[in-house]
Amino acid sequence: MARLTSPGLNLNVCSLWRALWLMRTVVGFARPQEIYAPHSIRIEGQLTLGGLFPVHARGADGTPCGDIKKENGIHRLEAMMYALDQINQDEQLLPNVTLGARVLDTCSRDTYALEQSLTFVQALITKDTSDVRCTNGEPPVFVKPEKVVGVIGASASSVSIMVANILRLFQIPQISYASTAPELSDDRRYDFFSRVVPPDSFQAQAMVDIIRSLSWSYVSTIASEGSYGEKGVEAFTQLSKEAGGICIAQSLRIPHNSKLEDYDKAVQQLLETQHSRAVVIFASEEDIRGVLNATKRANQVGHFLWIGSDSWGAKGSPIHQLEEVAVGAITILPKRSSIKGFDEYFTGLTLENNRRNVWFAEFWEENFDCRLLSSSKREDTSRKCTGQERIGIDSRYEQEGKVQFVIDGVYAMAHALHTMQRELCPDYPGICPDMEAADGKALLKYIRNATFNGSAGTFVMFNKNGDAPGRYDLFQFQTTNNSNPEYKVVGQWVDSLQLRVEELQWPGDSEDEVPVSVCSLPCKTGERKKRVKGMPCCWHCELCDGYQYQYDETSCRLCAYNMRPNPNRTACQPIPIVKLEWSSPWAVIPVFLAMLGIIATIFVMATFLRHNDTPIVRASGRELSYVLLTGIFLCYIITFLMIGKPDAGVCAFRRIFLGLGMCISYAALLTKTNRIYRIFEQGKQTVTAPRFISPTSQIAITASLICVQLLGVLVWFAVDPPNTIVDYDEQKTVNPLLARGILKCDITDLQIICSLGYSILLMVTCTVYAIKTRDVPEDFNEAKPIGFTMYTTCIVWLAFIPIFFGTAQSAEKLYIQTTTLTISMNLSASVALGMLYMPKVYVILFHPELNVQKRKRSFKAVVTAATMSSRLNTKPSERPNGEAKTELCESQPADPMSQATKKTYVSYNNLRI
Repeated sequence: MARLTSPGLNLNVCSLWRALWLMRTVVGFARPQEIYAPHSIRIEGQLTLGGLFPVHARGADGTPCGDIKKENGIHRLEAMMYALDQINQDEQLLPNVTLGARVLDTCSRDTYALEQSLTFVQALITKDTSDVRCTNGEPPVFVKPEKVVGVIGASASSVSIMVANILRLFQIPQISYASTAPELSDDRRYDFFSRVVPPDSFQAQAMVDIIRSLSWSYVSTIASEGSYGEKGVEAFTQLSKEAGGICIAQSLRIPHNSKLEDYDKAVQQLLETQHSRAVVIFASEEDIRGVLNATKRANQVGHFLWIGSDSWGAKGSPIHQLEEVAVGAITILPKRSSIKGFDEYFTGLTLENNRRNVWFAEFWEENFDCRLLSSSKREDTSRKCTGQERIGIDSRYEQEGKVQFVIDGVYAMAHALHTMQRELCPDYPGICPDMEAADGKALLKYIRNATFNGSAGTFVMFNKNGDAPGRYDLFQFQTTNNSNPEYKVVGQWVDSLQLRVEELQWPGDSEDEVPVSVCSLPCKTGERKKRVKGMPCCWHCELCDGYQYQYDETSCRLCAYNMRPNPNRTACQPIPIVKLEWSSPWAVIPVFLAMLGIIATIFVMATFLRHNDTPIVRASGRELSYVLLTGIFLCYIITFLMIGKPDAGVCAFRRIFLGLGMCISYAALLTKTNRIYRIFEQGKQTVTAPRFISPTSQIAITASLICVQLLGVLVWFAVDPPNTIVDYDEQKTVNPLLARGILKCDITDLQIICSLGYSILLMVTCTVYAIKTRDVPEDFNEAKPIGFTMYTTCIVWLAFIPIFFGTAQSAEKLYIQTTTLTISMNLSASVALGMLYMPKVYVILFHPELNVQKRKRSFKAVVTAATMSSRLNTKPSERPNGEAKTELCESQPADPMSQATKKTYVSYNNLRI
């Protein structure tokens, strides 16, 4: 029975691997010659290094191994052979010590590699053969396997992970030249694993930086099933989340032993998110070819923008005969240089001088497309190999990208052994007993502390997790009219990205324009992003409407009440301030009417002043007439105050004159109608004249009525001093560009009505008296003209009120209300002026013969005649033509006793006033 002798193993682990070893060695006891792997390279040496290389591709249909891999397999294997030769010839490095090797083929399959790697631990297992005998009764003779002090490999991360689990049990240090899975950085699980290539966490960071520099935000990922692909994508996803601004549209996995249908399905899934053109691919060479082939079958050449990991690198095999699909692909490869010495070594290999490589003959057939023997496995050619072919002359040769790292890995192991030998065997040539007894932990310490200039001149070192620093070259597969498609270096990543974007070429018509790979196009200026739930890189663009502006890319904010958004809605700007201009149509008509009214009023007043002592002027009541004309003049004047530019002075005058003109006018008319009413009402009962009908009394009554209005204005001034405001609500239109602030006086609609309310009260009262005196015969003291004036004025103001308040919500409120108010006041003044004074002016100017005093009658005769006329209710139209019309007019009394009872009467013939 086999016994594990490695120290520090617990019972369960020993039992597990004892069972595995029994399965492996059953045949070994029967056939000792097969105790070693049948397909392996063995080079004798004092210290043996193990090697794991993917010499063959993964087999199909249950076959462990497939076709030979010229670059990833043979190039890398020969790089180890080359490094061993260089070290063994170097007198300064490991003097008096020869390094040997035991190289195995992993066939690109982790389970097969696990089985092969058991060869490395055979020397650590002693076999109990006491109960085993040969057929002749003699005990069996075993060839003692060499002790493997360290392993170079493997290539694929999944293989390295599988092998590392065994090697750590036996404390065998392992240095990989190509495994980049982030999982292998876990020093607790893979404590004996180191690598001369940076982990995929650095590679993933480089990919994130590339995508961000190209302004791509919506990408998909493809991973081969296993640690390399899945962990690489996992690292990329995590880093993209931390960086922000990158979303994963789809994350696909290619299963082991995948078929064409699996690749076609993956491509169809990628096409479901059409805007996600960028595809990050962490996959094996076989899966890369499968995806590219499926893309070609789907007729999507040029659609996808590939970002390939180091498994793609600058290799030709993944894109062989698929160059048009791979154009534009950006790939990553750990920073490397071509090793000139290896080129000379490899191109000088022949079948004669390289018999130590058991797979070299197979490589020769594949490389030169010929057959060496009739028993050759190649059936696609009948050409015989001559053995005189030369690599690089009769075939295309380009050094594989990981050759440098294979050499650095071997040298790292050699430098660690050299330091160990100097410290443990200071005065001993070769390997001393202390070094032979040293375990893998001691060697691991020397490996982690090793520092030296690598084969390409770059510094080789390891961090505490056994990882190399991140240094990458960035390639793009480009094709031009002048050359064959090739990989071109377009940048590098050493802690930060240095990408020459101007050198990039892309598939399609716009080769120099970077294509987009975004879920949503950038929003226009003034639009905010409304993100899709669960997908921060996808959004809908919404315009910042109304009075909102774009505060940031995801939110809009409302401008201040006196501001509006600028045309592109990136900020707020002051709302323009306007007022009612003199040139506006809303102002032209009221001003025109007011000017006509002022001219007419001045003309009437001048006429009356010139004919101040004529009977008509005296009969009209000169004092009240001048008061009434003053009120009419002020009604016209208010138009200019309402249209003028508001300021504190203008606003003060508006408050004063807004109701004052009407108040003066209707106070005078009310005094007149009240006087007529009192005279004839009292005349029905007595011939004694009423009190307070003299001109002085009439002026006093009118003045007292006017003082009420002035008192109200003074109180208004005290409570709310006049000032100007800018009203931004009145013309705050739906379209902010049309919004305007209205400069106006601080007077509300209610205050305007209150200011006019007293005048309207006087007007209504005057109308009531006009109705009551409508039956006064012979038009005594203008009763009927006053009545017609008041009826018309009431109609005007009844029309004004609904117009004024009905437009309160209109955008043209200021203009409509101002125009309506001024026109209403102009019409009121014009009605009074036209009905009460124009007939008198006409007589004064065109019929002066009628402006004479005819006769006088006593107050008693007048009242008696008026009473009798009222009772008879005789219509004026029924009177004979030429009958005299009479008007009551004032006359200076002769003595105080007769002042209250004597009146003067004038009579006019053939005229209706």
